[in-house]
Amino acid sequence: MVRGRFDPDDQADERAGLEDVDDVDDGDEVLDEDEDDLDDDDELDDATDDDIDFVVALYREDGAATVIPLEADLANDLEDLIAQLQRLPGDAGAVGLVSLNHEVLVAVRVRGPRHVQVMTSDLYFVDVFPIVRDVADFLGLDPGDDDCPEDGPAGDLNLFADQGLSEMDLEAMCMEEDDLGSDELAERMVRAIRFDAGFGKVIDEYWDGDDD
Repeated sequence: MVRGRFDPDDQADERAGLEDVDDVDDGDEVLDEDEDDLDDDDELDDATDDDIDFVVALYREDGAATVIPLEADLANDLEDLIAQLQRLPGDAGAVGLVSLNHEVLVAVRVRGPRHVQVMTSDLYFVDVFPIVRDVADFLGLDPGDDDCPEDGPAGDLNLFADQGLSEMDLEAMCMEEDDLGSDELAERMVRAIRFDAGFGKVIDEYWDGDDD
């Protein structure tokens, strides 16, 4: 199955690594091994082709709305998705939409190299899909904290405010996601920002490819 029209050979920025730690005594080494085991257990498996509903990009060039499919692998790494979106043309930047298992949507908007906005429709999936965890990390959210919601929409819900979809309306859409499904949520979003003309055709190509 062919996913998208872009060759994702481009490199994204390297993520910062962990700082070196000082040597510790034998007792502390045992504790460190236990912590490593917890980190290994906490690592999430990538979303599979069956999990990925679609990964698409939206942008306007000379005022014309364009919707294109992106490589499915971008559904597993927010940094790579951002890097790919930054390479696209666009009068007002480019938007990426990732729908997973008809349950959770991730939206990213980039305008230039520094202005990046991200959101997810449901933070509940932070321990299910790597890209949702990436969104939480990007936003500096820790779902284990008392002041952080365990589920529901999170992030820059005003990312489409200048395109006719207010923060309040987007939040309301996300709260209806249990009834809509994340793919239907995406359809409502693109309709609100007037990208719906090409969206359906691109999504049909994704789903038709699943039958090959």
